Amino acid sequence: MPAEELTADDESATVALWEAAGLLRPWNDPRADFRRALGGPTSTVLGVREGGALVGAAVVGEDGHRGWLYYVGVEPGHQGRGVGRGLVEAAEGWLRARGVPKALLMVRGENEGALGFYATMGFSEEDVVVLGRRLDAR
Repeated sequence: MPAEELTADDESATVALWEAAGLLRPWNDPRADFRRALGGPTSTVLGVREGGALVGAAVVGEDGHRGWLYYVGVEPGHQGRGVGRGLVEAAEGWLRARGVPKALLMVRGENEGALGFYATMGFSEEDVVVLGRRLDAR
């Protein structure tokens, strides 16, 4: 199942998939994130379809130095069938084509399933502390 770059027409299906995969949090707007990824020259949204239905999707982007993967999600009924692996490999290919030497992603510490999945793909924990600050707070 090859991955393809998604379009604005895929927004609703992608957000529904991310919701079904348990990726959404109330403080993030997945529709805005989807549009931002498609609208920028250094990011995109990749998807995998089976029988015409979207079964996996991920945001990939780069900052000129590192690549980042976000919202890597697979429909629950399609998990364990290589869709997630295919998405990550497609995202890495997208980054390599742009000369990006390193791919990073963030996983919540309690998400043991995702941590195990990424470990099987050769990702390892980095010795860094991620700091954040909301810029959209009112």
